[in-house]
Amino acid sequence: MRVRGGSSLLAVICALAASSQRRAYAQDTDVLTLRQAVTLALKNSQDVRLAQVQYNVALGEVRLDRAAFLPNLYTGAGVAYTHGFPSLPGGQAPSVFQLDYTQSIFDPVLKAQQHAAEELAKNKKIDLDRTQEDVMIQTAEAYLELAKVRHSLELTGSERSSGEKILEAIRERVQANQELPIEITRSQLALARVQEQIVKLEDREQYLEIQLRDLTGIPDSEGLQLEQSEQTFTDQLSANAASAQAEAGLVDLAMQNDHDVAEAENQRSAQEDIFHGAKLSYFPTVNLVGQYSVLSKFNNYLEFYQHFERNNVNVGVQITIPVFASKTRASIALAKSQLEEAEAALGSKRQTARLDVQQKARNVRELDAAREVARLDLQLAQETVQDEQAKFDQGRATLQEMEQARLDENNKWVAFLDADFARQQAQLTLLQATGQLAKVFR
Repeated sequence: MRVRGGSSLLAVICALAASSQRRAYAQDTDVLTLRQAVTLALKNSQDVRLAQVQYNVALGEVRLDRAAFLPNLYTGAGVAYTHGFPSLPGGQAPSVFQLDYTQSIFDPVLKAQQHAAEELAKNKKIDLDRTQEDVMIQTAEAYLELAKVRHSLELTGSERSSGEKILEAIRERVQANQELPIEITRSQLALARVQEQIVKLEDREQYLEIQLRDLTGIPDSEGLQLEQSEQTFTDQLSANAASAQAEAGLVDLAMQNDHDVAEAENQRSAQEDIFHGAKLSYFPTVNLVGQYSVLSKFNNYLEFYQHFERNNVNVGVQITIPVFASKTRASIALAKSQLEEAEAALGSKRQTARLDVQQKARNVRELDAAREVARLDLQLAQETVQDEQAKFDQGRATLQEMEQARLDENNKWVAFLDADFARQQAQLTLLQATGQLAKVFR
């Protein structure tokens, strides 16, 4: 396989994610595509489930705060013994049945708490999105690294085969007094290093397989064959961010999609609502109230009331006017300081996000350059193998020289795979920073 300029495995991700004709894993084939792996991981992740439950709890708290401004109807029944004036603790008359209606019409503090809860609930949705993106990143990196490790194992196996042939050729030359015995030790050392690399790659492959199975929920009894693709794609972050390749465009996307910035903005909005509600706490609160009660015949009402009516209906508006509330001024001062704190935090988050996305963009450019160097280095090694093969066929090169050229090519292949994987990781983090990651996989 020859590596072409401008190819990108991350673009392979985009192409795989954009395909609409994918079969479910293990139905008709045991090949696992990247999009299937991400989809399974999102369904299987306990972290995603926890984030979803926490978001649902936040929505429940919002509904609870909103309920104060909706009609509330309560009913109950009871019997009380009274001696003297018929009254219960709280001043109400004892009744065998009672129906109460309450609804807050104007309460700035409660309304501010409701709006603040709505803004903070948005942060739980952001946490859910962040968790999903983290699972996507983790799954994609495990999938791509596993593919890289398996490819590296194939190359290293060929490298070991070439090393064994070189060792055998050197032994023959030593026996013919054409090489010094030290060359045997040198070749054995090189072969041992290759074997050491194989052991490390096999251990890494086993770890990544376990990790990918844990993420996707694929049992050990099923195969884990990854999809292989040799298609060359243009170098881009994603189809959704194609028009934002310039650094300024990436910064704008980051400001719009950075989770930390969004959380800080929601926190500031919540503090603004609380500060606004605290300032309005000097105004009266207005509640709509109503009550229907059925009084008893045995609580001596006739002894204290000239006209006794068992069925009673009361409907009205309850207005509470704050005359002197010592904590109102303190509440306003606290809300103002908390708002200033939220605004300062927002400014810091925006600055951090701007610097972070710029650094990520620079990392991608640097790794692009490193990958291109590795690609050209590999291409040179491939062309060298072709030249050595031609010389070997013509009898102008030895088997040792031929196998050494193949050995160098395998080393360049492994170096290219490492450079390409590092570039993929940088691109994935940049996609996440600019809010394009979810669009790639969905």
